[in-house]
Amino acid sequence: MVFAALKREVDPDRVRRYIYGVEKVLSDLEEAIGAKYPALLDAAKRYLKDSVHYLEKGDLETSLVTISYAEGLIDSLKYMGEIEASWPAHIGEQAKVFLAGTFDIIHPGHIELFKWASSFGRLYVVIARDVNVQRNKGRKPVLPERARLKIVQSIRYVYEARLGDEEDIFKPIEEIRPDVIVLGPDQTISEALLEKELESRLGYKPTVKRYPVKESFEGIRSSSDIIRKVCLFYCDLFK
Repeated sequence: MVFAALKREVDPDRVRRYIYGVEKVLSDLEEAIGAKYPALLDAAKRYLKDSVHYLEKGDLETSLVTISYAEGLIDSLKYMGEIEASWPAHIGEQAKVFLAGTFDIIHPGHIELFKWASSFGRLYVVIARDVNVQRNKGRKPVLPERARLKIVQSIRYVYEARLGDEEDIFKPIEEIRPDVIVLGPDQTISEALLEKELESRLGYKPTVKRYPVKESFEGIRSSSDIIRKVCLFYCDLFK
């Protein structure tokens, strides 16, 4: 009974904010901690990783406990006078998470990406404009931009979805001002170059996270796989 009551009381948004705060402090102090206490830094990172894992599984209690271990390691150095840890001023608010992409022909891999990204806070998704898809991929998307937008807006993990800018891909980031930016596994942009450009334009450096793997679901890993199957099974019907 006590465990059940505790489970109802754990706020997932609180856990996400907690994780974001610890992650931000570790990112800011990684060099300082690692130079003198590499084992402690490694332990804190492992607790952080475990906390994200349990959050994604829905085990909020274990996620909360493991992230508190990471915080405790940071605080131990702070109390020893080894570091000056400054927690984000807006830690009481839910973190903003930014994700951009084409999202043409939504498939299970997209849903898993949205789910993973939303574990870090409120997910803002920017949909690539048709003209930019044509420019970058050398072909038009199967679904036009407003159709893709409407589909993404209906996904429960997405807090807000909007169309991108046709000229400046960084403009939506400046407008949303996210705390976390999520990259897909096949997005080619370098995290280091992205962080440098964002710090220059925003005046601060968001945390950049890359979705680790492009999973296969029943042989489907991308929208291109769906297009190939449609052509294989149905194209002769329309000749």
